[in-house]
Amino acid sequence: MLHKIYGSLILVLIFAGSSWGQGVTLIGTPMTSIGEKARVGQTLSNIRLPIFAGSGWRQAVTLRGKPVTLIGEKAQVGQTLPTVSLPDTGLNMIDLQSFKGKVTILSVVPSLDTPICEKQTHLLSEENKGLDQTANLVTISRDLPFAQKRFAKGANIHNIQFLSDYRDAEFGQSTGLLIEENRLLARAVIVLDRDGVIRYLEVVPELAQLPEMEKAFHLARSLISN
Repeated sequence: MLHKIYGSLILVLIFAGSSWGQGVTLIGTPMTSIGEKARVGQTLSNIRLPIFAGSGWRQAVTLRGKPVTLIGEKAQVGQTLPTVSLPDTGLNMIDLQSFKGKVTILSVVPSLDTPICEKQTHLLSEENKGLDQTANLVTISRDLPFAQKRFAKGANIHNIQFLSDYRDAEFGQSTGLLIEENRLLARAVIVLDRDGVIRYLEVVPELAQLPEMEKAFHLARSLISN
């Protein structure tokens, strides 16, 4: 129902006409619009909208076609990433807030010991086209730090920071990416701006498929160039 209502409101904004001279109603109920009224022929300026990609929150997430349940507080574009500290491969606790100051790409995978997660991590490492020189590249999974370290060594990956959510799934629960059925993380990619604000979020609807990494790379480059 809400999407139909929002669709009607969008049409009002797009249509030129003389809508400002008429009362606006919602299903017959008068409403009051506030703020500086836009006029036909004006240029919209100084308006910053959150960047959004992916529709994972609006679709059921599945694993090989079988629905799974995501639990926790769902992250949203435009929000600041929650304050969470995770161990790296050396068991050092890393505060995700420490990534502020640089654009950050978080690649979230269920387990590095699977072909799709391995492919996603190689894409982040090898197809970023120089982003590893200007942005933080981070992979987060619930694999043990020792397993992450072994994976990085075996895959010869040195330009990604690996963080583990193995302890109490704090990252998964604070972003809504924890899978209730198997306690793994859903597959996702998140781009943070220099202030730690989520500017891109894709939760992959089918866990056996890769996220659109190139879209995340493109958005990260645009944030870096601004």
